Amino acid sequence: MLFTADRCIPGLIVKFGNYPLHHGGVGAIRSLGRLGVPMYAITEDRWTPAAHSRYLTRAFAWPTTGTEEPEALVAGLLAIGRRIGRPAVLIPTDEEAAVVIAEHQKELGGLFLFPPVAPGLPRRLASKHGLHELCVEHGVPSPAAAFPDTYADIEDFARHARFPVVAKNREAFVRRRRPAVPGTTRIADPSHLLALARGWGERPGVILQEYLPCEHGEDWIVHAYFDENSTPLALFTGVKVRSWPPHAGMTANAYAVGNPELAALVERFVRRIGFTGIVDLDLRFDRRDGRYKLLDFNPRMGAQFRLFENEAGIDVLRAQHLHLTGRRVPAGEQRAGRRYVVEHISLPALLASRRGGYTTPHAPRRATGTELAWIARDDLRPFLTMTARFLRPGARHLYRLWRSSRRAVTR
Repeated sequence: MLFTADRCIPGLIVKFGNYPLHHGGVGAIRSLGRLGVPMYAITEDRWTPAAHSRYLTRAFAWPTTGTEEPEALVAGLLAIGRRIGRPAVLIPTDEEAAVVIAEHQKELGGLFLFPPVAPGLPRRLASKHGLHELCVEHGVPSPAAAFPDTYADIEDFARHARFPVVAKNREAFVRRRRPAVPGTTRIADPSHLLALARGWGERPGVILQEYLPCEHGEDWIVHAYFDENSTPLALFTGVKVRSWPPHAGMTANAYAVGNPELAALVERFVRRIGFTGIVDLDLRFDRRDGRYKLLDFNPRMGAQFRLFENEAGIDVLRAQHLHLTGRRVPAGEQRAGRRYVVEHISLPALLASRRGGYTTPHAPRRATGTELAWIARDDLRPFLTMTARFLRPGARHLYRLWRSSRRAVTR
């Protein structure tokens, strides 16, 4: 390693909500833990994979739903900070955690370290409506979208829209309290839309978005860390080969692939909006018009961040920890050709991808190295815990997702 981390400043994984099989949290614990940084994590219980990593100093079992009042979440964070007993770098793994930290910097600043982002910006970026407005304002291509406020608006949309369309939950926190759809949902025709909308209540919290056909696109991801001047201290690009559910879900297989045009697009956008911190972006290259279209801007660490490192061994999490503790972040080219595989969803994603028309011409034929999400020779217990916890409920969950995706395709 060309750098040394500050081993006196620990990291704390901040998770609000119930998603115990989160490989990103495990990757974060390993990334900093291997540098000797003491790592702490908020977990749903003491039997999550993250709680069993050899690199974890302590797990704080704190079951949350992501629907609690922000004041209660802040109070819980402060209590954990006092138990740690020294300043810790906060590492949010979901939008709700990122928003709470950003909007309560004054209260949290005495016990924690975090990027000094504009307080309202993460909420706006996590909002599909807010992100769309920012894209329009700054000239960043994104899918056409509608934001219905009533069932009548949806009826009007159904009369004029070109189908299929995509439905997504509109806002952070609301997606946990009153989710309209379980995730990104492809809607085949007006009757399908109206049938779903009857269950969305008087104020549907959805965005109805233009569908970008996977057979005409290529999915790209960008992970980066920006300093207080919105300058990237680490910025990586990669291509998504498979996801679960197909074309709309979590990354199952991806490659690190340099893309200067995409990197410049993201760097320019982030500078214009003035963001600081870690970002995880999803974009689809639309071959029909030759443009990259921004789908999601996550103002926090992405689960697959360990796909990316530069030649100095820097990933976005290491860049953040070094920067917030006053150390230099070594520069370097990204390590191209690295492959990332999420073991428990890789096989179903592979089988499903064989039925679609999605292609990734920029993916290398042979990987220069492989980073597994769960299996690590120096830290096997998270994989074993994941396997034991995943088998029955996980298999049922994958089957339900597969059935729902099949129904959407056949409509």
